[in-house]
Amino acid sequence: MKLLIIHGPNLNRLGEREVDIYGTLSLDDINARISEHASQKGFETDFFQSNHEGEIVDKIHEATQNGTTGIILNGAAYTHTSVAIRDALASVDLPKIEVHLSNIHAREEFRKHSYSAAVCKGIISGFGPNSYLLAVDAFALDA
Repeated sequence: MKLLIIHGPNLNRLGEREVDIYGTLSLDDINARISEHASQKGFETDFFQSNHEGEIVDKIHEATQNGTTGIILNGAAYTHTSVAIRDALASVDLPKIEVHLSNIHAREEFRKHSYSAAVCKGIISGFGPNSYLLAVDAFALDA
């Protein structure tokens, strides 16, 4: 079983940007934690990060052709702005979970709306890097 973990814009700056909100771990640190946890649950992982909407759309489309069994998406700012990513998620017949490091509902008003939430199985938000691990656990429950 293979999970595709997609990280959206600016997440490549984790550990350097707004550490009071996003923490001090880098994206590589977080990916290593996800990979280890997923492996313990019997999952292979594929990681992708992009600051470009179209690249994320393309990666979602490719997931149906490379053995991916589920998608974990932290769309970052695109969560609140991208109908294209929402439509790409809706177009693939795979389970999807949206994650966020911070609690998007306790932040600015514009962050409280998610375009992708309606086409995902669920949302995990506010547990820092553990949000991703909880998403892996959710996939393991359904395995």
